[in-house]
Amino acid sequence: MTDAKEIASGEPLGSGHKALRINLDAGKYGTFAEIGAGQEVARWFFHVGGAAGTVAKSISAYDMAVSDAIYGPSDRYVSRQRLQAMLDYEFNLLLQRLDQARGEKSSFFVFADTVTTRSYTHRDEGHGWLGVKFQTRPREAPSEIIIHVRMLDPENARQQEALGIVGVSLIYGAFFLHDAPERLIASLLDNLQRQRIEVDLIKFAGPRFADLDNRLMALQLVEQKLTDCAMFTAEGETVIPGEVLYKKPVLVERGSFRPLTNPMFDMLERAREQFVREEGLKSEAPVVIMEMTLRRLQVGDAIDHRDFLDRVDTLRAVGRAVVVSNFFRYHRLVTHLSRHTQKMIGLPLGLERLRDVLDEKFYADLEGGLMESLGQLFKNGAKLYVYPWLDRKTGKLFTLENLQVAPHLRHLYAHLVENRFIEGIRGYHPDFLAIDSADVLARIKAGDEDFASLVPAPVAETIKRGGMFGWPASAAPVTV
Repeated sequence: MTDAKEIASGEPLGSGHKALRINLDAGKYGTFAEIGAGQEVARWFFHVGGAAGTVAKSISAYDMAVSDAIYGPSDRYVSRQRLQAMLDYEFNLLLQRLDQARGEKSSFFVFADTVTTRSYTHRDEGHGWLGVKFQTRPREAPSEIIIHVRMLDPENARQQEALGIVGVSLIYGAFFLHDAPERLIASLLDNLQRQRIEVDLIKFAGPRFADLDNRLMALQLVEQKLTDCAMFTAEGETVIPGEVLYKKPVLVERGSFRPLTNPMFDMLERAREQFVREEGLKSEAPVVIMEMTLRRLQVGDAIDHRDFLDRVDTLRAVGRAVVVSNFFRYHRLVTHLSRHTQKMIGLPLGLERLRDVLDEKFYADLEGGLMESLGQLFKNGAKLYVYPWLDRKTGKLFTLENLQVAPHLRHLYAHLVENRFIEGIRGYHPDFLAIDSADVLARIKAGDEDFASLVPAPVAETIKRGGMFGWPASAAPVTV
């Protein structure tokens, strides 16, 4: 085999090569369970030869009644819950039937997927859940890797082909790259182009990944360009937006959150109070998200993963879910979120950021320029809630009422304000306007206890307890 040479060259291994290497390894033996797109992954292992040494069983329970009889009923057949039921059931069955006969010499595995692709009756975008439950040596407790994919090819056959390729890469990565999860993530799109398939969730679990932080793996998906956006809950559970946002209103604040300061939190809370009073919401509680772009995560020229986790942990302290994206423009973020909910989307932002939204030079590459961006931003019921800005040098307060825009944009701006696409935030704390994020960070690094009065109390406690953002180890410990 030539794996070492090919890996050293930087060239991806072909799917056939990956499947054959697993087939020729007599120590690996397992089940393939695939629903919804043919048996595209198992087909690779039969096609390259030697599958008798690898495949214990291949099953495709297409009929819903048959699927329910095997794996139990499910509200949604293409879901994380159905995938997990398939993995657990088939792995337990594999052990029951084969552990006594070959458990001492075999590392068992189950690959499963549940997928919907384009068809005569289903014209929507294809997507699916794929997972592998596996042992790396005989009779160890199993580990798992689960991914969610969006299949972007317009033809059914091409979607099935892409699914087969990424499935083979997932199994190969589980066996041969589990000790290098960042490389494993990169390998998922071997022999595929990003335009064909997107991996927008990955979750590692089990003893092989006991020390792995799945929030960093979500970040890796965006850093390595397998997706434009990754999400996880305040508890650190990686999710796809559809699992959290479906049929719910959304309030999303963008920022660097290094750290979350009182004016940032005040902006969010006051915007939330106004958002729930919108006529279309009927007081329905929104999903509240804090979003960071890769650009805002950079410290210098790189992303510091420890710094990233510090930011996330401080947001967790106030109970907020986090989205990491490469959406530089607001309209791209809104367009993405609108794929997962038809409800209203609110965006709190400072007056300085509103200047950027209305700055034509940011849209020079769009055919429709600023108007195209605003059209995409507001077409799905999005609304901007704008926090005032205090000029610390002059003491002058700027609001929607006295914001100066370019003369040729004044009528457009008036239209947006009068029709309540943009609304000023009310009831804010005036004292918070003088707080500067750079000053807060400098105080933290200097071990200045006064920083705690400039951020929400749970954030201050978390920073001190964790020694975050340069808080000196010799500084006074947190008191709760």
